[in-house]
Amino acid sequence: MDLSLPDAAPAAIRLLIVDDDAQIRTMLADYLSTFGIAADGVEGGAAMRAALAAQAYDLVILDLSLPGENGLALCRELREQGDLPVIMLTARAELADRVVGLEVGADDYVTKPFEMRELVARIHTVLRRSRGGERGMRAGPSAAAARARVELRFGDWRLHTVLRQLVDRDDTVVPLSNAEFRLLLAFLDHPQQILDRERLIQLARGRELDLFDRSIDLLVSRLRQKLREDPREPGLIRTVRGEGYVFTASVQG
Repeated sequence: MDLSLPDAAPAAIRLLIVDDDAQIRTMLADYLSTFGIAADGVEGGAAMRAALAAQAYDLVILDLSLPGENGLALCRELREQGDLPVIMLTARAELADRVVGLEVGADDYVTKPFEMRELVARIHTVLRRSRGGERGMRAGPSAAAARARVELRFGDWRLHTVLRQLVDRDDTVVPLSNAEFRLLLAFLDHPQQILDRERLIQLARGRELDLFDRSIDLLVSRLRQKLREDPREPGLIRTVRGEGYVFTASVQG
């Protein structure tokens, strides 16, 4: 991950900090302003919605442990409404929390205590992706074409890319989480290609390897279960030892 910092400049980035700790909101806003980042701070979900309705923001920094509506619920709400980038901010460091953050669609995950300059660098990294730099280049023409197809067929399965539904040969809908859908679509965009964890993280929305390396393995395991794979000898998503995973089926659509 590129953690190089740009020089301070007039405010060209506006972000929203959602944290119930007023001291943290003020400290972050003051520090970010020295790097050309204007930040507004609010304490919870209701204030977040009001701020988003009144002002356009480039990114949201969202604390996980909020009273009432927690950060995961708010992140899920933001992701359902659009692609506004979200960085989760939390004192929790367990893998399970990181996996859930990936599930609901956070773009990055920063654990307290953290270095302020690192947070600034992560903000710029996420914004470069969301503004079409890394994110736009990653997909490429073949991925864009695949996403334009309404239904992708492979083996005994169909994936409806608009409804985000996985359907078996008996027309039974198998529910997918957002992260499972994105991971499956990444495999369908790149059949018969060995994809390492870092590449899968990028394709499934650009999460950073040092944050979500093991979580990809968990998501692959969950996706195999949804596809009713034999865990001892999976046929569709095979493990290539020391290299990553390969989706073996032909994709039509």
